[in-house]
Amino acid sequence: MAIFKSYFLLFLSYILLTVVGCDNESEKPPPGNLQVVVARVGTYTLDLSDFTKNQSAPVDQPILATFSAALNEASVENAVQLKRISSGEIIPLTFSYLDEGKTLSAQPPSNLMTNEEYDFVISEEIKGSQGETFPGYRVEFTTVPGTLTVTSLKIAATEVLSVNRVTDVPLEGLTIEVTFSHSVSPAFITSQFFAIVTQGVTVPLLFSQSNENKTVTITLNEKLKDLRKYQLSISGDLRGEDGEILSSFSKIFYTMPDPEPDFPMLTDDELLTQVQHQTFKYFWDFAHPSSGMARERNTSGNTVTSGGSGFGIMSIIVGIERNFILRSEGIQRMDKIVTFLETADSFHGAWSHWIDGNTGDVIPFNTKDDGGDLVETSFLVQGLLTFRQYLQPSDTIGNNLITRINALWEGVEWDWYRKNNENVLYWHWSPNYNWEVNFAMYGYFEEQITYFLAAASPTHSIPKSVYTNGYGRNGAIKTGNTFYGYTLPLGSPSPLFWVHYSYLGLDPHVTDDFADYWEQNVNASLINHAYCAANPKKFVGYSDACWGLTSSDNHINYDAHSPANDLGVITPTAALSSFPYTPQESMKALKFFYHTVGDRLWGPYGFYDAFNLTEGWTASSYLAIDQGPIIVMIENYRTGLLWDLFMAAPEVQNAITELNFTY
Repeated sequence: MAIFKSYFLLFLSYILLTVVGCDNESEKPPPGNLQVVVARVGTYTLDLSDFTKNQSAPVDQPILATFSAALNEASVENAVQLKRISSGEIIPLTFSYLDEGKTLSAQPPSNLMTNEEYDFVISEEIKGSQGETFPGYRVEFTTVPGTLTVTSLKIAATEVLSVNRVTDVPLEGLTIEVTFSHSVSPAFITSQFFAIVTQGVTVPLLFSQSNENKTVTITLNEKLKDLRKYQLSISGDLRGEDGEILSSFSKIFYTMPDPEPDFPMLTDDELLTQVQHQTFKYFWDFAHPSSGMARERNTSGNTVTSGGSGFGIMSIIVGIERNFILRSEGIQRMDKIVTFLETADSFHGAWSHWIDGNTGDVIPFNTKDDGGDLVETSFLVQGLLTFRQYLQPSDTIGNNLITRINALWEGVEWDWYRKNNENVLYWHWSPNYNWEVNFAMYGYFEEQITYFLAAASPTHSIPKSVYTNGYGRNGAIKTGNTFYGYTLPLGSPSPLFWVHYSYLGLDPHVTDDFADYWEQNVNASLINHAYCAANPKKFVGYSDACWGLTSSDNHINYDAHSPANDLGVITPTAALSSFPYTPQESMKALKFFYHTVGDRLWGPYGFYDAFNLTEGWTASSYLAIDQGPIIVMIENYRTGLLWDLFMAAPEVQNAITELNFTY
């Protein structure tokens, strides 16, 4: 019995221990399952279900796998593998952990291969830090294609890849060699992927490959145009043989001058006459039919210009003397112009800058510039007085025109433009805005003729004190600085029209209290020439024969070009209107404009306004204020005709005395 009790107690204790033990185990949850939440290569997120979407993984970043729970780091090393699919190569990995152990970072020892498929395998051996299990997973991805680059570019056998501006490229027999960092499939060696273009025209090309298909040789069988901008372009769709990607490529190059002239050779005199005659057509053939005035530009319609018409009036004299037109035709045209001016809007005798050629009504230059423009009026009066001196008083028609020109000239109230008798002239006055433009003409620019004619007026003259204080700034106008070895008595290197407009009639062989104007104008022209020959900004084409910076149209809009504001724009009027000052340099320029770039620069009214070889641009425009000085100043260089006529006017002689000029 006692034995039975002992066994019973022992059995009961066992049962109790078993029950208690089972209760403790039920308090612990069974190990859960790990899940991959996201996988990335660097910042590139991999698609975990559709591997075909994983086509652009970077080659230089770690592979990151973020799990639903922290990992047991000891289980990782034998559970994670990166395999290169094409070869079966296993890539060694170094592991680190982020996000409190939830993110595994697997870093290869070097960059992965480009355009290769990889298999990132995580086996079921990996465990969570709390014993969580993982069913195993793999994700495939393809790395980005390699980069295809141009490693060498030879144009006419010269390496130019790193050359900023490629110039003087031969016109004929040209070959271009492009060498890439990787082989290129022959399927891409076509004009669909390679192009050479100038001014929107594509050049025919022939291709060949060498150097294990890394080098493409392009042959151009046709003769290229001289001094032109060409652009070689290689499409970004080009691929290497292993899918390497080219991020497109382009290179601009410029051809050399053609030694063959664009037009038949002429003597210097013949060439000067040719230029004067062709340019004269702007003022004769293209003049406004109702008024006879010069249009502002060749696209201006009915808008005529007062100042440009003054230049055009002087060109009529040249046209008569050079037998471009009959004298009677010139007188008849002048009668039409004077008739128009007699009824056109004027403001205290001064005309506006722009006028409607049909009605004579003012066309505002801008909102507040809708009245008298004294500078443009002075350019017009300079022409009127010069033509008056050309007329024969004994001729009935001529005498009538003289009287009517005098009435226009004497009607200009130069003294009104002193604005309440100030010792300075103002450029503008408006009946609607009064003096709001407020441009007091202090100092040296293109307006010396304005002050001179104001002093010369027999009816509304200004005293010398206005000239001295306004134009001369009481002596502060003087500078005397040296540029390229030439001294400028006044100012700094400026647009060359400053030495043209005032001196179409006013002979610059004069000296006042401030400067010798022959020295000023000659040196300003020589500085402009020297600057272009030195070409500090390395623009294409600049030389001692291709020069001339002044205000004109350009490839952007319109600007006042000068050594201080050089945009690569050469304006023919700058050098050609400087013929009296720089005859040798101007003749070189004339021959360059006509024989070297004449194929694009020469047109129905002479040379187009401007060109920029660096930009591959030539103007299609003509401006009256640029064409007129070419005709007049070439004639002053040849005969001094316009200077002689203007300077012979009695009022001009009086002004020379009044202003204490030496002539």
